[in-house]
Amino acid sequence: MALPGSGRAVPAPQGREPPHQTKTESAPDRADSTDMPQEFKHASHDLTSRLPRGWQDQILAAAAHADVRDFPRTPVLTREAERVTSIRRGRVHADQVKLYLPWLYRLYRGHFLELAARTANEPVSPARDDRYGLVLNVQHGTSMRFECHVDSNPLTGLLFCTDHPEGAGGELVFGHDPEASEVTAVERDCTVIRPRAGQLIIFDGRRHPHYARPLRCGSDLRVVAVMNFYTASCPEETRPPELNRHLYGTS
Repeated sequence: MALPGSGRAVPAPQGREPPHQTKTESAPDRADSTDMPQEFKHASHDLTSRLPRGWQDQILAAAAHADVRDFPRTPVLTREAERVTSIRRGRVHADQVKLYLPWLYRLYRGHFLELAARTANEPVSPARDDRYGLVLNVQHGTSMRFECHVDSNPLTGLLFCTDHPEGAGGELVFGHDPEASEVTAVERDCTVIRPRAGQLIIFDGRRHPHYARPLRCGSDLRVVAVMNFYTASCPEETRPPELNRHLYGTS
């Protein structure tokens, strides 16, 4: 989901990159009435032993079908600077994921859903609308990154599908200030997560602007599976209709 529009690497952050964990670290933040900066919290699971043999090769084969283009900024949820009108990135759409990676689709509605439910004290469900329930985000080279935004869904699951050593870029950056409105503002006070293949993180991103940094090597590839989950207190019906019109031309 580089400075905006430039494809250049941003300065080193002042945030913290947490150590690799193989168990749940904490439950996601819940939205509240204060606008004071809040430390980002998430649950982390190492699923390398639960994923099918050859899963990364299958993911990379699916990533080859990514829709790569300049995606316009997302209405309602974007936290990009006004001057940024689009961000180049790739996406393997939900219908393609279901076709090429049926095991991943089953995990989203099965084991991954169970893990997401552990972070909430209320019922959790996957998206009924398959158009946005599970997609792959793809970055290749140094000119792509993922848009700085907040989420509308109460829980998001990210399965990192590729490894990126320290200094290679591709980190996921979460701002602590809910009012941060561009990449540089997010980077001032943030939590940084380095992708590790097979790691699933679950979080509430509604009050933490976040984005994915560009890669630093022109031949590098970053792939992450992105999953939307909903709760009884924030059901799928709360999804802003502008999002579907923006993505699919219809609500």
